[in-house]
Amino acid sequence: MAKEIKTLEPLSIWGFFYELTQIPRPTGHMDAVTRHIIDFGRKLGLETSQDNAGNVIISKPASPGYEDRKKVVLQSHLDMVPQKNSSVAHDFHKDPIDAYIDGDWVKARGTTLGADNGIGVSMAMAVLADESLKHGPLEALFTVDEEVGMDGAFGLKHGFVEGRLLINCDSEEEGKLFVGCAGGADLNATFDYKKGAPLIDGDIAVRLFLTGLKGGHSGVDIHLGRANANKLMFRFLKEAVSEYGARLAFVEGGSLRNAIPREAEAVITVPKENVELLWEFVADHQDLYRAEYAGIEDKISFKAEITSAPAALIPEEIQDDLINSVEACQNGVVTMLNDFPGTVESSSNLAIVKSSEGTVEIKILARSSSESRKNALLSSLESAFSLAGAKVELGAAYNGWQPNAKSPLLKVMEDTFEELYGKKPEVTVMHAGLECGIIQGLFPEMDMISLGPDLKHPHSPDEAISISSVQRVWEYLKTALGNIPAT
Repeated sequence: MAKEIKTLEPLSIWGFFYELTQIPRPTGHMDAVTRHIIDFGRKLGLETSQDNAGNVIISKPASPGYEDRKKVVLQSHLDMVPQKNSSVAHDFHKDPIDAYIDGDWVKARGTTLGADNGIGVSMAMAVLADESLKHGPLEALFTVDEEVGMDGAFGLKHGFVEGRLLINCDSEEEGKLFVGCAGGADLNATFDYKKGAPLIDGDIAVRLFLTGLKGGHSGVDIHLGRANANKLMFRFLKEAVSEYGARLAFVEGGSLRNAIPREAEAVITVPKENVELLWEFVADHQDLYRAEYAGIEDKISFKAEITSAPAALIPEEIQDDLINSVEACQNGVVTMLNDFPGTVESSSNLAIVKSSEGTVEIKILARSSSESRKNALLSSLESAFSLAGAKVELGAAYNGWQPNAKSPLLKVMEDTFEELYGKKPEVTVMHAGLECGIIQGLFPEMDMISLGPDLKHPHSPDEAISISSVQRVWEYLKTALGNIPAT
């Protein structure tokens, strides 16, 4: 029962988080959750506003004696990534999240949990609701549609936010303070054709299923070396075409640009005499993939079954160009940062491949904390698909967040951490995109840091949030708010 999480400490945070699990809130469907936040602010008697982009801001006056402190903005986003296992019947537009407790972790049954960024939202709500806290004037900024396009952050206007110290609550490692992040850009490649090719007499249609991959966040998990379902599927297709006379009729893999694809499916046809050999070929590739990803992926499943004949095939020249370009596409970590060892600088996520009548679409998210490296990566990706005859377009892009080595807010957060735990926190940058980069562009004078409790595998059904970590980060945040200096 999801209600069991309401018994966890701190009760306020987990109570608010439970409420969020009951409100469907995938990106693009924000009305219900923004109404919930607006009602919450107004019931507390706090000044509550919503801008034209849908973002909500709630202002809380300073505690008595703290009126001269600098105003702090607590920032988090309201939407969540809708990912589920194919075996789970769940409608993210209607169904609540079925959360449960597993030792020190809160998880969801077969779906993403929404702790990214529901736990940050819940901490901000707890700060707003708690009259016992000591703090200066506060603003809680709840942005919308972060996960696809960061539309809420891009829609912010001058005057909506007054504070110039911002604590972003959307990072996922306790004990780390993030002071920078990568920027990103979308790349879309499309293969168009006028009509499909006719089936070949005597060929048998086969449906391929590649499932069981872990997937994950294409920023924070990209360095883990997890398999990309699209890359594995097309690796197989290339060999099946050349060795067994296969022809491609349909292919689909991945569902979100910022999630590593966990599943892929294809329909091919093969000469009747090669069907038994294809069965062995599929089994061999399952064994190969499991061996190559041993210790990283433990549930890779690659299966084939006879299926009904498709209406048409993808024309052979389009098929070959598609397969070759996807095989050539850079995917995963591209470069690492020298100044922050172990941190990815640039990466590419071959997120979505989807065929339909007359077209095949490929969607990629390129990330880098260096604008020049990001542009170089995009140029490389563009070349791979342009050479294959695809139409290539660049989509939404956002800047990275550049660190501020002289940040007064960072000093407060470092000193508070040392006060509580007797050691300094790790100060670093992250490869995932945060709204801080966009907010920095709008408010260059804004001093920002990002923090959060331990969160595993966001953007996948394995997402889990640490209960004990939430408790500790809550104490840290409360103490830090009381340590903000006077203006």
